[in-house]
Amino acid sequence: MTQDMERRRRWRLVLGGAEADGLGGDGEGTPLKLSALDRRMDDALGGLYDAAGPRRGGLGASAPRVARWLADLREFFPADVVRVLQADAIERLDLQQLLFEPEMLDGVEPDVNLVGTLLTLKGVMPQRARDAARAVVRRVVDDLTRRLEEPTRAAVTGSLSRAQRNFRPRPAEIDWARTIRANLKTYQPDRNTVIPERLVGHGRRRRSLRDIVLCLDQSGSMASSVVYAGVFGAVLASLPAVTTRVVVFDTAVADLSEHLDDPVDVLYGIQLGGGTDINRALAYCQGVIQRPEQTVMVLISDLFEGGNEREMLARARALKDSGVQLIALLALSDDGTPSYDHGVARALAGMGIPAFACTPDHFPGLMAAAIRGDDVGSWAGEQGLVVRGGGVG
Repeated sequence: MTQDMERRRRWRLVLGGAEADGLGGDGEGTPLKLSALDRRMDDALGGLYDAAGPRRGGLGASAPRVARWLADLREFFPADVVRVLQADAIERLDLQQLLFEPEMLDGVEPDVNLVGTLLTLKGVMPQRARDAARAVVRRVVDDLTRRLEEPTRAAVTGSLSRAQRNFRPRPAEIDWARTIRANLKTYQPDRNTVIPERLVGHGRRRRSLRDIVLCLDQSGSMASSVVYAGVFGAVLASLPAVTTRVVVFDTAVADLSEHLDDPVDVLYGIQLGGGTDINRALAYCQGVIQRPEQTVMVLISDLFEGGNEREMLARARALKDSGVQLIALLALSDDGTPSYDHGVARALAGMGIPAFACTPDHFPGLMAAAIRGDDVGSWAGEQGLVVRGGGVG
C-alpha cells in the first residue's frame, strides 16, 4: 500500500463511515476498500463515535456484546487508548448499568477512573457482579502499590534517618557498630579496645517519629484522588517510623484508619458522591491529633465548601498555629489542572498553608519534604505545582 493510500485509510478510520466512505482510494473518487480487520476496527469505533444511530446504543443492550466489543478494543489499541475509549463509552452510551454484569467486568481494562466509577456504583451493584468488581479494584490497587510503594518508602525513611539518630542513647538504644566506627581514633592497643567518646544510638524507641493524617474529600469529583490516596495511606501505614490515619468526608466524617492493612478495604469504605463539609472534617482531625508539632496533615480536596467556609478557614488557621504542618492538595491525580475554589486556595495560601495539585509520582517527594520540615510551598514551586494568584503555576 502506498503512503498516500495508507494516509487515506487512516483518515477513513478516523472519520468513520457515511460521507467518509467517499474517500477515494485512487484519488479519483473510487471508494476505499477496507480489509476485514479494518472493518472490525471501524465497527468498534463506530459503535462509540458514529454521529447518529449506532452512536447511541450502537453496542446493543447486552453485556456479552459489550464484552466482545471490549475484547476488540484491546486487540486493536494499546492499553492507554483502551482506557480512554472505555471512559467515553461509559459517558456517551450510558453503560454504567452494564458494569453490573460480571462478563463485562472480566473484559475491561482496569484503571483508576474505572475504579472510581465502580466505587460510586458499589451500593447499587447486584451481588453477582460484586466479586468481579472487587477483583477489578484489586488489580488496579496491586498495580499502583507496585509502582508507588518503593519510592514512598525510600523518600519517607530517608527523610527520617536524621531524626532517628540519637547521640545520647540509653544503654538499650546504643548502636555498637556505629559507635565503634565513630570512635576508632580512641583505640587503645594495649587494652585492645575502643574508648567511646561519643555514643551513637538507634533512636528512641517510641511509638513513631511523625504522625500523618490524610483527610480525603470523597465528593464525586475527587474519585481519582481518593483511589491514589487510599493506596498511599496503606503504604504509609506499613512504615513503623510513622503513624498514619486516613479520614474521609462528605457531609459526614468516617475514620478508616483501622482498615489500612488492605487498601481495597479502605476504598470500599469510601462513599463517593454527596456534599462537602470540610469544616466538620477539620474539626474531627483536630480532635484526634495528639502531637501537633510532629504531625503532617494533608487535606485532599477541591476546597468547594458546602458547610461554613468562615469556620473552616478559622479551623485551618488554628491547626497551623498549633504546629501542624497542613498542606492542601487540590488533586492527587494525573488528570491535569483541577477545578477548585480559587478564593479558598488564596485564603489558605495567605495563612502560609500551601495549596496545589500533585501527581502520584510527586507525592513521595512531597511527604519527604514535609517530614523533614522543609518549606513545602518552596518545594512545590520548584516542581511547578504551586498555586499562584488563583491559578496553578
